Amino acid sequence: SPLAVGWGEGQMYLGSDALALAPFTQDVTYLDEGDWVVLHRSGAEFHDASGAVVERPRIRTQASAFLVDKGEHRHFMAKEIHEQPEVVGRTLAHYLDMSGGKVALPFALPFDAKKLNRVTLTACGTAYYAGLIARYWFERFARLPVDIDVASEFRYREAPMQGDGLAIVISQSGETADTLASLRYAKGEGQHILSVVNVPTSTIARESELVAPTLAGPEIGVASTKAFTCQLSVLACLAIALGRARGVLSADDEARLVGELIAVPGLIADALKQEGEIETIAHSLAHTKSALYLGRGGSFPLALEGALKLK
Repeated sequence: SPLAVGWGEGQMYLGSDALALAPFTQDVTYLDEGDWVVLHRSGAEFHDASGAVVERPRIRTQASAFLVDKGEHRHFMAKEIHEQPEVVGRTLAHYLDMSGGKVALPFALPFDAKKLNRVTLTACGTAYYAGLIARYWFERFARLPVDIDVASEFRYREAPMQGDGLAIVISQSGETADTLASLRYAKGEGQHILSVVNVPTSTIARESELVAPTLAGPEIGVASTKAFTCQLSVLACLAIALGRARGVLSADDEARLVGELIAVPGLIADALKQEGEIETIAHSLAHTKSALYLGRGGSFPLALEGALKLK
C-alpha cells in the first residue's frame, strides 16, 4: 500500500495519498517500495529498505479538499457522472491539437513505433473493460497485434514477451496491486511501460517509462464512471498516434477521428439531459429478476461494463 508524508507547520502527517492529506497540506513526499520514515514535529527522516538514510523529493500537489465535496448531488457517483462532459473535454484537450485536427501527445515516444511488434494491455475491473475496447482501436488504427489479460491472471502466467514491445497498464488509482505486479513483470521482460492513470504521483506512474494521465479529477465513488470514459479518451488518442507514427493511418483518417473525438463531450452532455427519461426506464426495470446486455465489436466490452454496473 502507498504511504505519503504530509508537511505542515510544526506538524507532520501520514496518509495513503495526497488527496487524503489535502485538508491539511499540499506538500507531500511519497515513500518508495521498502522505505520507512521517522516523523518529528518539524520534519521527517527517510530510510530505504536497508535502513540507510535517504532523500525523497518533496512535491507540491494540486489536491484540494474542495475536490472531494459532492456539492448538490445525492452522492459522489451522481456528481462524477455529471462531471463527464467537462473532464472528458479536459482530457481530450491534453492530447489533441483540435484546430489542426491531429493527436498531439504531451510526450515523445522513446521507441520507434514502426518497430513495435506487439501491444500488451493489462488492468483490473472497469479499467480492464476499457482495455478490451481499446484493443479494437490499436488493431484497427495502428495495425498492431494486441494481447490483453486481467492483471490478476497476467501476473501469474509468466508469459514470454518479445523484447521492445509496449505494455500499457491501466489503473484509476495507480495503486492496483495486481496491475502494479503486472507492470513489474512486463518491465522485467524488456517491455516499454506506458501507464494510463488518474493519479500521476501514484506508484504505477512512478514506475512507468511513460505516463498518460486521465484528467478526471478525484473519483470517490466506488463504481468507476468518469475515470472510465477518460481512460477511453486517452486510449483512443494513443491508438491514433501510434497509427500515424507507424505510417498506417492517413492524415485524413486522423482528422476524421479527431473530429469525432472532439464531439464526444457534447454527446455525453446530450445524453445526460435525458436523465428524466432514463430514470423512468430504471423504475420500470427495478423489479426485473435478470437482465441481458448484448454488444458486438467494440460494444461487446461495453456490454460487459454495463452488466458490471447493473450488478
